[in-house]
Amino acid sequence: MPLQLTGAPSDPDLIRLPWDLPLEEWPDHHLVSLPRGISRHVVRFVRLAGHVYAIKEISERYARREYRLLRDLARLDAPAVEAVAYVTGRTTADEDPIDSALITRHLQFALPYRAVLSGSLRPDTLTRLLDALAVLLVRLHLNGFYWGDCSLSNTLFRRDAGAFAAYLVDAETGELHPAISEGQRAHDIETAHINIFGEMLDLEAGGLLHPSIDPETFAQQIVDRYERLWTELTQDEIIEEPEWHRIDQRIRRLNSLGFDVAEMMIRRKAGTARLIVRPKVVDAGHHQRRLLRLTGLDVEENQARRLLNDLDSFRVAKGLRHEDEAIVAHRWLAEAFQPTVNAVPPELRGKLEPAQLFHEVLDHRWFESEKAGKDVGLRRALESYLEKVLVHKPDEQAIISTETDEADLL
Repeated sequence: MPLQLTGAPSDPDLIRLPWDLPLEEWPDHHLVSLPRGISRHVVRFVRLAGHVYAIKEISERYARREYRLLRDLARLDAPAVEAVAYVTGRTTADEDPIDSALITRHLQFALPYRAVLSGSLRPDTLTRLLDALAVLLVRLHLNGFYWGDCSLSNTLFRRDAGAFAAYLVDAETGELHPAISEGQRAHDIETAHINIFGEMLDLEAGGLLHPSIDPETFAQQIVDRYERLWTELTQDEIIEEPEWHRIDQRIRRLNSLGFDVAEMMIRRKAGTARLIVRPKVVDAGHHQRRLLRLTGLDVEENQARRLLNDLDSFRVAKGLRHEDEAIVAHRWLAEAFQPTVNAVPPELRGKLEPAQLFHEVLDHRWFESEKAGKDVGLRRALESYLEKVLVHKPDEQAIISTETDEADLL
């Protein structure tokens, strides 16, 4: 069988990579070093024409299957890495077969959970990671996706204002259905609980777990957090007819969690004046879509929420309460967001993505204003943030130019 690359590759140089060598033997000049999570397969990163790709060596059956699953998840706008292609028919120069390979696009500013940690893991950081993973799992289940191997290790995390956003990075055990069954859902949750407990024990053994963290207790938190969110999104609500305002409250509550409601099913409970209300929850990203519509900025959900709050404050500060929202958004972009982002020196721009940077400048403005006893303003806050904070942050976008031992990265 000849070498074959199947997919939608944007770079013709992908087919010219040394596919006749196992990934472990690829020359260094083809590779870039980035933080990697724990994987049962060999994974390497390559850079071509300014783009970075992750390549995973895997059997042909699973490479083809995972590629198709990731493409299906992309069509559903589910949070997962982007599949580019898969390569089959690999053989050595002596015609010995080599496993196939799955190519995905590297998710910029996203890190495996171990790379998020520095020193001893604090409880609040772990809690935010578990919150992000619970939201990811709920979103996948709402789309009918059964993961089969949910864990922190199979997830990438992006900073999202004060929280994290989670992305599925390994779908080889997954299945996509019109709707997920209760049995599949329960099995996914149990698997997540077991995997995270093991990961907590591993962190504890490596001295990365804060002494106050009990691995079993924190592993149980993923179950509790998932179930609370799933219940809020899917449960029926029984109301009295005069309590119609509770439907609006339910919609607002779901919006605050970042989910939109497409429609409501309302039926009368037999023999009573009570109504049974069932929301049909659709795509997550309520604030993302509103910000994108107003400004064209495509950011994470919590970042969008924070930026929208600043836009509202800008409206009040500029006396634009009665102005059209689109006009206010245009002025906010031109007078607040873009000048702040553009003022960052080029050598510092790889440290944080623009929306996260703007969020952190807003936080820094609040702290500096508290110390000064008055509002220091956005410009002064930015200057202070660049000097005191950003220059000391690790570069989350940059490619590490020298090969680093994985244990050091993790």
